[in-house]
Amino acid sequence: MVRAALSFLALAAAGLGLASEDSLYSKRASKRFLDSDGNYNISFYHINDVHAHLDEFSSSGTDCTKPERGCYGGYARVKTVLDETRPDHPDSLLLNVGDEFQGTLFYSFYGGEKIAETLNQLGFDAMTLGNHEWDRGDDDLGDFLKNLTFPIVSANVVSDNEKLNSTIKPYHIFEQYGLAVIGVTTETVPSISSPGKGTKFTDVVTAVQASIDEIRSTTNVTRIAAITHIGYEEDKRLAQETSGLQLIMGGHSHTLLGDMEDAEGPYPTLETNKDGDEVFIVTAYRWGEYLGYIDVTYDANGKILAYHGAPIHLTNTTKQDEDLQAQIEEWRGPFEEFAAQEIGESNIVLDQTTCQKQECALGDLISDAILQYRLDGGSSASFALVNAGGIRATIDAGTITRGEVLTSFPFSNAVVEVSFSGSELLSVIEGIVSGVNQENGDAVTSFLQVSKGVKVSYNPSNAAGQRLVSLEVAGKAVEDNETYTVVAIDFLTGGGDNFFGPIDDVVILDTLDEVLVAYIKEHSPIDFELDGRITAVNGTASGSGTTPTDSSATPGATYSGANTVGAISGVALLVWTALLAVVVM
Repeated sequence: MVRAALSFLALAAAGLGLASEDSLYSKRASKRFLDSDGNYNISFYHINDVHAHLDEFSSSGTDCTKPERGCYGGYARVKTVLDETRPDHPDSLLLNVGDEFQGTLFYSFYGGEKIAETLNQLGFDAMTLGNHEWDRGDDDLGDFLKNLTFPIVSANVVSDNEKLNSTIKPYHIFEQYGLAVIGVTTETVPSISSPGKGTKFTDVVTAVQASIDEIRSTTNVTRIAAITHIGYEEDKRLAQETSGLQLIMGGHSHTLLGDMEDAEGPYPTLETNKDGDEVFIVTAYRWGEYLGYIDVTYDANGKILAYHGAPIHLTNTTKQDEDLQAQIEEWRGPFEEFAAQEIGESNIVLDQTTCQKQECALGDLISDAILQYRLDGGSSASFALVNAGGIRATIDAGTITRGEVLTSFPFSNAVVEVSFSGSELLSVIEGIVSGVNQENGDAVTSFLQVSKGVKVSYNPSNAAGQRLVSLEVAGKAVEDNETYTVVAIDFLTGGGDNFFGPIDDVVILDTLDEVLVAYIKEHSPIDFELDGRITAVNGTASGSGTTPTDSSATPGATYSGANTVGAISGVALLVWTALLAVVVM
């Protein structure tokens, strides 16, 4: 393991932004060396939740137009690190943990075409699939996968789609390393994306264990790792509930691990599996800001004796590969003029980072915008409701461009209206703040944002089903027998995030991004303060008529931003693409 230690220090010395220059050791670190007993060293590079950030970006995730404030990520920087370090790691794998789709105009405009081309150039060794890979359905994903030149693994995906069946397998064995890599995808895909009815997502733990058992019974492979797009907490559960798994490289929850400020845990996080052995869990935040790197030593039985590594921070100090960066900049041409259109100003930061936990500025803005859009159209709507997971990136103070709006709201969702009785509405909101739908008992996978005139008060300490303390619309408590017209998006009425529905026969109106662009133009400069429309309080539940269904739901209804998406509306996408072609070409 001397080679691994030297390689790690070389990374730090090269100024490539390692999150920590300190060595990280397991409790068996005293055995950290290569010997004649079959101990074997291999390095893993891993990346997750890039979300179409092929190019560098600002801290908010939007295009980096002010380099003096810092630019992060971009696959040209990833390529530099790989080109400069992998030659010193002849036994190494580069693994992609999913959610390459959705988040910038590289996906909105090109679909998966340029993403596939980039991943192939980087030379990934394997990839698992994230929920966003299904945002345009099975066939679109299948076409993307057929363009890739490396294995796709996801053990819990079962599909009748020929394209998916011919490309996705449970695991891949790297014979030259005597190592198997298993993949899995979050089981929540059907409620947060758009897979076909014939594509199912089975229990993650069962699927992984079945793959481990098959590998052990049919091969001599003892070294087994997993790439998992299920989230940090689920990774820990997977580690605890399986036997024979030693290393998990995860994604989905956008979790920052390491010893840097704001990290949610150590890199790696250690859990104990059913055999009593350590399982090493690593993940690399989001958008490609970090490239994960961990070097491990396996013994002859496939157990990890020791490890070394840390996430590599990709900042302005990391050189961009010139050829790849030039290619990426060339791809920007067709959409750059459209994206650069200035539509207004904001005197405040339109923050997205807290939307999954509480009222947030960008949530207020989009909710108010779609409500005003309907009121201007003659509607008598009571208020607007959106899923926080569909809000994807902060918009900084200053000039607002059309591209920033599309980055923050990339899903081409359409505005709709739906009516509820007061009792139904109370049940819906109770389900959201409890994290459990009160009608079907299934998980709700996003927090909410609401328009002005609404006040949601809830007690996160109460049992699920009893958390909603009060719900007011236009200053009055919601009444069971009254009818309330709610402005929402077609993703929700299609059953997305399990807020309610599916609801048939809704009228599809303008797309979310176009409504927001018009609102910003009308109300620029944007300047407001949060007004307390969503408040966590101490108190007992109101007489809403809801019934507790799952007291184990997450207290406070705090959700991972990666767990929710807005499904692409095909019609809206076609209209938007046609408009884009007219404007730019």
